[in-house]
Amino acid sequence: MILSRYERMIARRYLLPAKGEGFIFLVAGISLTAVMLGVAALIIVMSVMNGFRAELFDKVVGLNGHAVVQGYGGRLEEWRPVLEQVRRTPGVTSASALIEQPLMATHDGRVEAILLRGMPVEEIASNQTLGRNVLAGSLAELRPGAESVAIGSRLAELLGLSVGNTITIISPQGRTTPFGTVPRIVDYRVAAIFEVGLYDFDRAFVVMPMEEAQNFLLMGDAVGMIEVDTVDADRVQEILAPVAASLAGRAVVNDWRSMNSALFEALQVERVAMFVVLSIIVLVAVFNILSSLIMLVRAKTRDIAILRTMGAPRASLMRVFMTVGVTIGVLGIIAGMILGAVFLYYRQGVARFVQWVTGQNLWDPSVRFLTELPAKTDPFEVTAIVVMALVLSFLATLYPAWKAASTDPVQVLRYE
Repeated sequence: MILSRYERMIARRYLLPAKGEGFIFLVAGISLTAVMLGVAALIIVMSVMNGFRAELFDKVVGLNGHAVVQGYGGRLEEWRPVLEQVRRTPGVTSASALIEQPLMATHDGRVEAILLRGMPVEEIASNQTLGRNVLAGSLAELRPGAESVAIGSRLAELLGLSVGNTITIISPQGRTTPFGTVPRIVDYRVAAIFEVGLYDFDRAFVVMPMEEAQNFLLMGDAVGMIEVDTVDADRVQEILAPVAASLAGRAVVNDWRSMNSALFEALQVERVAMFVVLSIIVLVAVFNILSSLIMLVRAKTRDIAILRTMGAPRASLMRVFMTVGVTIGVLGIIAGMILGAVFLYYRQGVARFVQWVTGQNLWDPSVRFLTELPAKTDPFEVTAIVVMALVLSFLATLYPAWKAASTDPVQVLRYE
């Protein structure tokens, strides 16, 4: 919208407060603040929701891969040919054997449920999710025959363990005696403590070399599953379709969606719902712009009539008031983006401050899954939010601008 020199002068005059117009300026300021808060709320919430999903995906996929080829009954016999077949499948970047078994662990009279995870030594060493998050000890000490394990930080807290302590793992599948099955109980030294940031993993995972897990669970040479990574997590089902067809009746292929479908679907529904609800805040802010412009038009009726008698066309007056409204909206959008960026940068401090003020634990890892408040800003979403706020601000200026342009100077100046 290109304005002439006098139109810019009038618009600037109406944006700045004059004597006796403090109330109109206050309403315009409230409109700007409302737009700022609405845009900031949308950016903050959508960034946190995106961060939550991204963090969950990275943690879950980082330890479980994009998919698993799982044997029936938790055992996959003669798994080496299957592993080679999976590795040769186009689109597969890596595949490795894996054992996972829910068991019990105890230390110093405390008992907790665990998820025993047997991995090849080379996979333990190369796994970035584990390697980047070791709090104490070293994963290099996990070797076949060393009887050492790595445990999650929450599990270490619950059992009162530190590096060098002994954790006792109990398996119900033990030796058969005339008096029944005797549980298998073995002590392992804690060689490392990790914290991947996903509460359920940190609370339950016990990682050991594959050979140690096979010996402890009396599995012989069998494994539980084959973990698979692909070039595109969103196309994993399509990539592994040939594998699923060839192993039908012998093993089943589960991808990350099927293994965590309820969680990720709930996040997607919540994300859409939050966007719709918070968009209403922007809509309310736009109504504030509408009301402030209507008040401005009523207050400036005499000025408008004089401008019309001096030859100002209707289109010119429309452009003036549309510029005033859009300027309020643009300033509010810019301020909202700045506020959202600052809030996201200091989000952990803000969360801790609110917890301190209210005395409530706002981010309980046992409920939220993650140990910290995540955030990931999507530039396309921010652009969509800005465009939406800008369009709504523009639409809100149309009626007041039309009303100003429709002012009849004869009726206004008749008794002047």
